[in-house]
Amino acid sequence: MSRKTLKALFHMSTNEYKEEYEHRFNDENTIRLPVNIGDNRAFICQTPEIYKHIIAIERLDKEVTELYYSLPDTAIAQFTSKCLIDEILLTNDIEGVHSTRKEIGEILQDLSSHNKRNRFVGLVTKYVMLENRQTIEFDTCRDIRKIYDDIFYEEIKTTDPENLPDGEFFRRSGVEVQSASQKVIHKGLYPESEIIKAFEQSLTFLNDDSIDIFIRIAVFHYLFGYIHPFYDGNGRMSRFISSYLLSRQLTSLIGFRLSYTIKENISRYYKAFDICNDPHNKGELTPFAEMFLDIIRISMHQLLETLEEKKQRWDYYKQCIAMLPNAEKTDISHLYDLLIQAALFSNIGISREELIKHMELSENTVRSRLKSIPEQLLIENRQKGRKYYLLDLEQVDRMN
Repeated sequence: MSRKTLKALFHMSTNEYKEEYEHRFNDENTIRLPVNIGDNRAFICQTPEIYKHIIAIERLDKEVTELYYSLPDTAIAQFTSKCLIDEILLTNDIEGVHSTRKEIGEILQDLSSHNKRNRFVGLVTKYVMLENRQTIEFDTCRDIRKIYDDIFYEEIKTTDPENLPDGEFFRRSGVEVQSASQKVIHKGLYPESEIIKAFEQSLTFLNDDSIDIFIRIAVFHYLFGYIHPFYDGNGRMSRFISSYLLSRQLTSLIGFRLSYTIKENISRYYKAFDICNDPHNKGELTPFAEMFLDIIRISMHQLLETLEEKKQRWDYYKQCIAMLPNAEKTDISHLYDLLIQAALFSNIGISREELIKHMELSENTVRSRLKSIPEQLLIENRQKGRKYYLLDLEQVDRMN
């Protein structure tokens, strides 16, 4: 935070608090939203801190994009799938929903063959849309409900049917957000007519092209949590929406990193909600926007560092190929490279089917080439009856 929050000023000086609120709310650069937080009209100050984060995000995006597309297509696809699996694991974990890489990986392996009633199929399917840059509409409450049903309806119907939405679009009854110690820290809007009204106003703000898109994404993320339209799934839903919106503006990979960074900064994340929910903060959402944009900046920076580190290691191990057994043969050298990429960029390895595609060889020939790799160098994994391969880089280090 670049300045004190109104919540903090309230406890310091009544006069300064009132004067500062009037100054902030009425400033010509203040964005006043068409939605209330409690009894106060929501607003956001366009602080230097906000624009510092936005500039940094856009600069980092250019660096990430340039580095990302300098990698081979195989590595890009593998790294994207790995990040997607990690994102779903972490968005579930933040809400205390247990899932495993194996479980998500098996769904991702062949979405078309999966029963849509299976747990997390809807969530995985929607995140795949980020990678494919498919369009999702966010214009009406019906759009929001459709996304929710696509992602969570079957999962919640199976695990906790009493938490399914029971209103026209959202919930009919009240809902409370509790801390780990069971203390009530927030109450969602109620009744449903108020939820619908607030959501329509929030969607109007989200689609207002006169306001910077990153500010709109940050503020809408807060508003979703504040309104809390569903009995269950609100956190995962709001993170998915933010991931989708960010992936439309930046590299699609950012959509698979948001939950990771939120989890690392979870105390700041919840504290910003707490500040902006407090009546003494008078509807100012600047603290949340600054925090959320900083999380995006951190996420982009970490993504860049991760890709740089993997690119450097890939370059190093490519130089090691010449020292490996049978590497003088072109096919084997190519195979080593693919297995190194799998070790560095994938979640589980590269399948035999993928090796056939990338090496442009028959299945029998690929089998033969795999047998040319010493057993101590080759790691084999299985998932849903399919074999995956990668090179044991620790063994490569020992040989060099």
